[in-house]
Parts: sequence; C-alpha cells; structure tokens
Amino acid sequence: MSFNKLGLSAPILKAIEDQGYTEPSAIQAQAIPAILEGQDVMAAAQTGTGKTAGFTLPLLEILSKGENAQSNQVRALVLTPTRELAAQVAESVKNYGQHLSLKSTVVFGGVKINPQMMALRRGADILIATPGRMMDLYNQKAVRFDKLEILVLDEADRMLDMGFIHDIKKILAILPKKRQNLLFSATFSPEIRQLAKGLVNNPVEISVTPRNATAVSVEQWLHPVDKKRKTELLIQLIADGRWDQALVFSRTKHGANKITKQLEDAGIRASAIHGNKSQGARTRALSDFKEGRIRILVATDIAARGLDIEQLPHVVNFDLPDVAEDYVHRIGRTGRAGATGKAISLVAADELDQLRAIERLTQKLIERRYEDDFMPTHMLPDTTLDTRPIKPNKPKRPREQTNGPRQGNGAKQGGNPAKQGNAPKSGNRRPSAPKAEMTPGQGLRSKPLAPARRNRKPD
Repeated sequence: MSFNKLGLSAPILKAIEDQGYTEPSAIQAQAIPAILEGQDVMAAAQTGTGKTAGFTLPLLEILSKGENAQSNQVRALVLTPTRELAAQVAESVKNYGQHLSLKSTVVFGGVKINPQMMALRRGADILIATPGRMMDLYNQKAVRFDKLEILVLDEADRMLDMGFIHDIKKILAILPKKRQNLLFSATFSPEIRQLAKGLVNNPVEISVTPRNATAVSVEQWLHPVDKKRKTELLIQLIADGRWDQALVFSRTKHGANKITKQLEDAGIRASAIHGNKSQGARTRALSDFKEGRIRILVATDIAARGLDIEQLPHVVNFDLPDVAEDYVHRIGRTGRAGATGKAISLVAADELDQLRAIERLTQKLIERRYEDDFMPTHMLPDTTLDTRPIKPNKPKRPREQTNGPRQGNGAKQGGNPAKQGNAPKSGNRRPSAPKAEMTPGQGLRSKPLAPARRNRKPD
C-alpha cells in the first residue's frame, strides 16, 4: 500500500515524499482512514512504528479543509506528558505541514510563558502542549477552545499512569463536548484502557502489536555481573564492540552522573540527561549525541518514551527498571522503523525480582551471556517463565516532584512518600523505589540522514 491510497491531499503527500517515505506503517494504514472518517480512535502501537505520523497526517488533512484559527483560538489540541514528546510532535507537524498554510504552536513548562502567550495571540490550528502549561495559559486567558475540533492524547497510557488523569479531567471540562478524540500510545494496560475508554466515544480500537511485546528487530541479552563492576564491564563492552553510539539507562539521576563521569575518565565521550539537568544542558547533550560528538548518552527513564534517534544501534540497561513496562519502552529506542538493534542488560543478583517481572511481562526468557573476566561473586539465580496473568495495578500519583521547574502534571502532585502508606518500617527495610522522574527531557527529532526511498515509514 502507498500513501496515495489513504485519502491524503497532494501537499501532504509531497511533504511525506520530501521526508523520504513511500509506504505507511501498519498503524498508519489503519489509523489514518479511521481518523479521516471522523471517528474517535484508540490506538496501541509499539514505539518506533510511526504512531506520531499516524495522527499527525490525518490531523493536518482535516484542518487544511477548514478556516484558519482566529486570535487565541485552537482548532486541534495535542496533549503529551513531556516536553520531549511535545517537541517531537511539533516537528512532525512542521515537517508534514510544510506545504500547508496551517499555524502550529508548542507550549510546555520550564521556559518563559510570555513568548508562548504572544504566539497564541495569532491563533493556533494545532496546539501541542503539556497539561500543566496549557492550564496556566488557559487560566491567564491566553488560549480559548470555543472552536476546538479535535483532541489528541499522545502517550495516553503514560499520561494516565503518571497521574495526569486529574489534569486531563480539568481540561476535558473546558473543551467543547462535540469533538473528535484520538488516544495514541505505545501500550495500554487493562486499567489504563478502561480509563481511556471513558474519555472517548465509541472508539475504533487499533492494535498492531501484542501488548508489551518487544520488537523482533531488537536482539536482547543480559550479562550477569556484580553491581560494583557494572561500569567496568560497560567500558569493556564499548571497547571490544567498538560501539560508535549507545544509550545507557540508569535508574537514578545520581547514578547517571556517576556513570557519565566514569566513562569520561576512561576516555569515552559521554553526557547525562535527566530531570535535574537544565533545559539547555539537555538540549546540548541530545544534540551532541545525535551529531556524533559524544558516543554515550546516559539517561534516566525520563528519556524512555520521547527520544527519537535515527538508527540507534545499542541500548544498555545499566540498571533494570523497577517497572517492567519501562523495559519495553527503553529497548524500543533501538530497532526502530525496520532497523536492527541490540539491547543489553547488566544484571546483578539483587535485581532478580525486576528480571522476573520483565520476563513475565514479555513472556520471554532473556538470553544470558557471561564474560570470563566478570564472573559474578554473587550469582544471578536462574529464572523460569511465569505464565500467570498479571493483575493490573491502579494508576499511581507521582510520589514527589523534582526540584526543577513545574511541568505538565501541575504543582499539586508529589508529597512525602512516607505518608502514602508505602514506606517500609524500621527493621527489615526493603530497598526503596527510585523517586519518580517527572521533569521531562527534551529535544527535537533529528532530521533523517539521506533517507533511502525504499519502504521507509514515518516516525
């Protein structure tokens, strides 16, 4: 199938061709016609399958046929949980709408609000926003939704799971009742799916991959290793494999900084990206990584959903995530859009529970590879596949905010974890879970490098 058969107009088809794409991905082939028909859509597609273009392209098509937005008015609202995703969607809108006369604006926290208010004065056919900043602008009467036609929730599962449901309800209350609703996400857990259904009207459900499946284009394995020797092993893997580029995930911000310093001390160019980094520092780190000025980008899970890096060959789980679903999103940074990639996990004995949860979620035992010089003193026990159904958890509110500027979820969230009933009592103390990483990362997608025109799919 070609894009010509999906009902898109010539200016949009020209923009798609300019980007070097010829055939739609599975999610695009199913979602675009349904959206153009005016139906509400609830779509689940694994990251890297082109879901952003899956709603951006039909959104531009629909809006191009109507009157342009007037001052302070918005015709389509796209909500995302993080700055990085907002920036990614904004660039997608810019690229695919380059031959149209539509106006788009992106707004998020962490930067001055006045320029955003000025931009909205001319109106926005498409407004891409994080919930918190959008509500700030609405409360200051900088934006109106009287003429809103379409609402899009991007990464809907992430938004609801992160505690955005309360902000979303506030936003829904100020929007016109008659509108088209689109929910796009990497995955939908049962409880998130149920919550999401309450926000759409008789939606067309689209799912192009099994829930929580990992991409077949990603080769996965793990190295059992003692925790104190993880960095040493990572340095050896980079050297022996002659890695040009790798994204390394740390569970904590402090850990990301420490790993980065140790890599730099070993002569490996590296930068960290996490919630305590300023907007400018995150932008520079991501830009340096994409341009090849640094080899290793060390990130917390802040980057698991929004980083869009062309042909990323390696993803390393320096620490396994405490939430098994995050493993899927982490390794989804590689093996995108038909490319192949490698996902390597460095696993210590005390991460056995996280490993079991990941294997249970993905229904796949991860291959183990031992390095002779790094045989662990504390052996990682063998695992067997647990096929029991996973009981869904209720979406949680974030435990606390970072010290950075307010972001999309608003200032009321957070609080003292000890007062939430989850703090262990003294005595047999269990390791505490890492603090919630709420300040989004950043960065526009890099433009594809001289894309081949054979069967490529928009990101």
